[in-house]
Amino acid sequence: MAQIFTQQNFEKDVLQSPVPVLVDFWAPWCGPCKLIGPVVEELAVEYDGKGAKIGKMNVDENGQLSQSLGIMSIPTLMVFKGGRPVGQVVGAVSKDRLVDLLKKAMA
Repeated sequence: MAQIFTQQNFEKDVLQSPVPVLVDFWAPWCGPCKLIGPVVEELAVEYDGKGAKIGKMNVDENGQLSQSLGIMSIPTLMVFKGGRPVGQVVGAVSKDRLVDLLKKAMA
């Protein structure tokens, strides 16, 4: 299951993570977010214990942090490594595209 990231745990669970982290910035009212959600959940299961973390952040509940990261459209999926964003896609993209982002960050 995908982790839930919030303003309270983002620093520790994402920025200080020893492994790359894929974060799905979403909102419950967003149609494309509902399409990509199951893909993010699949990846969370597939990558569990395999060198990456997968999680979601509700932009409605964490607006200040989302805004500070420059999230303008949702869904936005960002990969963080070493405390910095190293990849980003916007929209309901394919699972293969997300896997490619993760693999680049894990290399």
